[in-house]
Amino acid sequence: MFCRNCGSEIDPNASVCVKCGVAVGKCSSYCPNCGAATDPHASCCVNCGTALTPPVPQGEQKSKMAAGLLGIFLGGLGVHNFYLGNTGKALAQLLITLLTCGFGSFISGIWGLIEGIMILTGSIDTDGKGVPLKD
Repeated sequence: MFCRNCGSEIDPNASVCVKCGVAVGKCSSYCPNCGAATDPHASCCVNCGTALTPPVPQGEQKSKMAAGLLGIFLGGLGVHNFYLGNTGKALAQLLITLLTCGFGSFISGIWGLIEGIMILTGSIDTDGKGVPLKD
């Protein structure tokens, strides 16, 4: 198996390339089967004929710092999850706070604090659409 970012051979069980650090399956510069350079818009490798999966969708990237700080300071209201597009979790945090007349804000506040720290440390690294967060 080869890295689609740098073309280096990688272990089939690896989740990231040890040479360039890019997650397996991301990017589209090289064939994952033979390591040959490929056209990013090609549907198959011209060298070996392997079907190429499209790269991870790249859209408007959200800021990791903004999401983390929103989680730490306004996590009890789910603001960081609204920002990242995780509306289900955001509504749960907001409803816990509102429906308990603020008494449940301690629970959702701790939840938001933990998620804020996880975002800043990289444990949570994608938004609700699967687009990686930018530093």
